[in-house]
Amino acid sequence: MFRRKQSQSHQENGIAEQEMKVSELRAALGPLSGRSLKYCTDACLRRYLIARNWNVDKAKKMLEETLKWRATFKPEEICWHEVAHEGETGKVSRADFHDRSGRTVLILRPGKQNTTCAEDNIRHLVYLIENSILNLADGQEQMSWLIDFTGWGLSVNVPIKTARDCINILQNHYPERLAVALLYNPPRIFEAFWKIVKYFLDPLTFQKVKFVYPKKEDSVELMKSFFDVDNLPNEFGGKGSLKYDHEEFSRLMVQDDVKTAKFWGLYEKPSHIATGHSGAQVAPEPTPLALHAS
Repeated sequence: MFRRKQSQSHQENGIAEQEMKVSELRAALGPLSGRSLKYCTDACLRRYLIARNWNVDKAKKMLEETLKWRATFKPEEICWHEVAHEGETGKVSRADFHDRSGRTVLILRPGKQNTTCAEDNIRHLVYLIENSILNLADGQEQMSWLIDFTGWGLSVNVPIKTARDCINILQNHYPERLAVALLYNPPRIFEAFWKIVKYFLDPLTFQKVKFVYPKKEDSVELMKSFFDVDNLPNEFGGKGSLKYDHEEFSRLMVQDDVKTAKFWGLYEKPSHIATGHSGAQVAPEPTPLALHAS
């Protein structure tokens, strides 16, 4: 019993120290406003501190770089209609199931690469990372990635620079958002690509990358530890099916664009009053500003 109390006391002290670090980081950042203030929740600050081993100065530098990036890249303003052409083949999509921990799942199928514009590829991925975060359940901070290598080859491979840029954005601007990345049945030729790409990964991200081979028992057990086999698509060794319907997915993304706009305050207040079917005057729904972009 004494050991249990001692352990509980040590845990409470650890939590208190972490909260102090969060307060220190917030004070070091100084006054924030607008979207920066909305972005920098306590949970957000905690993720940056974890990514920098609870070093306040390093976490501050990392977070300030993210705020600069978000101010220029404006990920929250990207609308589906701007990147929908990238998603026509379903090369990246949000799954309609969760992992065993209830986390959002992002499915990547590099064999379905359909474009060559690096900027659009990156914007499409960033859009879906933001969308996955938007759809995290309460209390969830992370997402899981499932990567299917069916049809992958050097002819459809993204350039090394694009891969590096995507990795840098994930690591530097979405720290502690990735729980695990499961690379399912990559072909032997992928090894050459991986030998280069793995050097772009920081140690924390590298530990989250798992290679899965369907004929290896430990790989099968690894998948079962993260996913319910009944929900998991057969492309990943499960009993479910993975059918990407671009029109249906687009409909869901457009709905989420409105949710995103409301969350960030990116909408116009109605400038007129519409008349409803009953003849009563009805204020129209706010329109996301970004949806006006062509």
